[in-house]
Amino acid sequence: MNTGSTRFGRPSMGRGLLTESGAIRAICRGSSCCNPGHEAPRRGGAVVGRIPATTYQGVPFRSGGDPILDLSTPKGIPAGTQEQTLAAVRDLNQMTLDETGDTEVATRIAAYEMAYRMQTSGPELIDFAKESQETLAMYGAEPGKATYANNCLLAARLVERGVRFVQLYHTDWDHHADIGQPLDQVCKEIDQPTAALIRDLKRRGLLDSTLVIWGGEFGRTPMAEGREIAGRFGRNHHIDAFTMFMAGAGVRPGTQVGATDELGFSSVGEKIDVHDIHASLLYCWGLSIRS
Repeated sequence: MNTGSTRFGRPSMGRGLLTESGAIRAICRGSSCCNPGHEAPRRGGAVVGRIPATTYQGVPFRSGGDPILDLSTPKGIPAGTQEQTLAAVRDLNQMTLDETGDTEVATRIAAYEMAYRMQTSGPELIDFAKESQETLAMYGAEPGKATYANNCLLAARLVERGVRFVQLYHTDWDHHADIGQPLDQVCKEIDQPTAALIRDLKRRGLLDSTLVIWGGEFGRTPMAEGREIAGRFGRNHHIDAFTMFMAGAGVRPGTQVGATDELGFSSVGEKIDVHDIHASLLYCWGLSIRS
């Protein structure tokens, strides 16, 4: 789902789109990923891949401490000293680049410059102090907490500041032994913030130019899995049929594409697979760049 391939190490969707567009316009990098309570997934291309990493790789936002590693300037180092040090490093790297033409050196120069911009703009990004109580309540966000609600608000702020691709992760959906109360809980954790994100993007005038994609890596079987524990049943992994939705970016409300049988077990009619989704995004992304 993340890369269009079952092989680990392929570039993720965000890196592929950014490479196709050739456009990086962000206060962080071109893409970022947020995952409440856990570190961002690093398998299957979420953070790894073969496209040049320091230019197109997503920035993981951590669940504790500085949300971005090394965001804070070390204690005892004045801003002027840091600027002079970075300028000296840039000049030395530029001399090496002029001599060798090594693209890896050019990538390193860009990485240092991006890191400095992140240090100067990152703290403001994650500070919700200027958000109204109405906005915080709409998301159910609690400043300082590692929650999906906070990440949805952070996503809106990232988009507002020009980040081209943002991924939010919510884990703990593996309900093999009990699909009752645990499923109710995770649904409560995502329903309000997801709706608030779409509503907030519209309020900020960003929904028409932002495509929101909601979904998972697979669905769940429509029948119970045979792992009864204390009278409870769960559901197994199911890749043949599951639901995703899209909103914004001119998507026509109420449009349904694809269908399943009466049990929700198999797709019927024209099938939509992961590669169709990736191809559609690349096509739409190309239209947005050209326009």
